[in-house]
Amino acid sequence: MVRSMSQAHAEVVPTTLMDDADIHAWAPGEDIMARLIRALAVASAVEPAMNAWFNAREGTLRRHSRVHVGIAIDSPDGLFVANLRDAGGLGPQDVRRELNRIRDGVKNRSLPPEDLRDYTMMLSNFGVFAGKYATPVVVPPCVAIIGAGRLHHAVVPVLGGLETHRIMPLSLTFDHRAATGGEAARFLRAVMDDLQKAR
Repeated sequence: MVRSMSQAHAEVVPTTLMDDADIHAWAPGEDIMARLIRALAVASAVEPAMNAWFNAREGTLRRHSRVHVGIAIDSPDGLFVANLRDAGGLGPQDVRRELNRIRDGVKNRSLPPEDLRDYTMMLSNFGVFAGKYATPVVVPPCVAIIGAGRLHHAVVPVLGGLETHRIMPLSLTFDHRAATGGEAARFLRAVMDDLQKAR
């Protein structure tokens, strides 16, 4: 963790965009992580700039066709980032099974080294603990990380009045050397659009 955070501080030019996804349309019991991971895969197809690696020393940018999501996992031994591979091809039950395997592996310190590298973008669901917004840290060579904040209810204006909807705060930090603000905003918009669907 010390090495990764030091590298991120030295090598990344971070910029963060924040917005809210209105998830009022979700059915009860939706798997939050499965929906987030699906949204990242969908948004990567819409705007591929965030699903990339940037090598500052060589000045090269590599965009990926597959989405491998690095899942930030808090543990008593520090922060681990485990690779959820081929996220775009996983259904909700597959995602849940893989997340359980990864979390158990971190807890038991049994994850093989290959499961802790080669992710193409990162996800932190810090809202399970506290906090609505953040400035998540991008670890090179990744270009982006998205953080999901604490779900809460907010009063939303609708045609003819007001309603209370469930809201998911989102924070997208990206390396501004490797992507433009427009690319990041389009990516975040696509994440929100997918999260706001009923299914």
